[in-house]
Amino acid sequence: MQIIDAHHHLWDLGVRDQEWISGPELQPLRRSFTLPDFEAEAREAGVAAGVLVQTVGVPEETPEFLSLAVGSDLIGAVVGWTDLTSPGVADELARLRGLPGGAFLRGIRHQVQGEADPQWLTRPDVLRGLRAVAAAGLVYDLVVLPQQLPAAVQAAAAVPELTFVLDHLGKPAIASGELEPWSTELGRLASLPNTVCKLSGLVTEADWASWTTADLCPFADRVLAAFGADRLMFGSDWPVCTLAAGYPEVVASARALTDTLTAAERTALWSATATRVYRIEGAAANASPSPR
Repeated sequence: MQIIDAHHHLWDLGVRDQEWISGPELQPLRRSFTLPDFEAEAREAGVAAGVLVQTVGVPEETPEFLSLAVGSDLIGAVVGWTDLTSPGVADELARLRGLPGGAFLRGIRHQVQGEADPQWLTRPDVLRGLRAVAAAGLVYDLVVLPQQLPAAVQAAAAVPELTFVLDHLGKPAIASGELEPWSTELGRLASLPNTVCKLSGLVTEADWASWTTADLCPFADRVLAAFGADRLMFGSDWPVCTLAAGYPEVVASARALTDTLTAAERTALWSATATRVYRIEGAAANASPSPR
């Protein structure tokens, strides 16, 4: 079965610091994670293509990622960053798409989870930026906390021409097992036809040291019920996932969580949804055998 990894990261601390990697708990991430590192993990798992997602809100990162995509047969799409609040956001998106590798730019993301204002997504300047993203033919990745989901619902309703991709299920409280109010707000977002979701980031919202697949089940089941497999896609969240699990464990847990799906539903979740949403080309040619 073909696998598209719809969410992974790369960074080189020799190029720039990742200021979010601070404190003893995140110390294992305080090293460079490069394209060859990802390729080794992904190819072992039988991944045909990956979606490289932004990590920091600086303008230099996206062109670097686009350049990496040109030289890799494994990066099928890039989700970059630009300042959505800038009056010149449309021009900047056009500039990015004109750079070497610009054709790989398929989405934009901002670290909304770090914004103090829970209504940041509904600000007029942000909504203007989101409309520019839609006009450029791109999608928008949502990295939000549960308390920011209501604003995400409002934004998705206000910009129906834009596809919103929810990263990491909206970061529910898996470690404590609390489903509400996350579950209700997730259902409101899923009711909008221009939304999809990534089955990603579960292990790092669970107890890193003692999580089990059973801990993840209620949250994965809720997302499957809300979005359906044709609006869900697998993402490893590598290397952030390594705080709690290695790449093979993340793939194995996702397989266990989706084992009752039909063959068609599994195809959607593991590859077809990501291929459609991020317009990934040539993935089949890169696929290597992977265990069912």
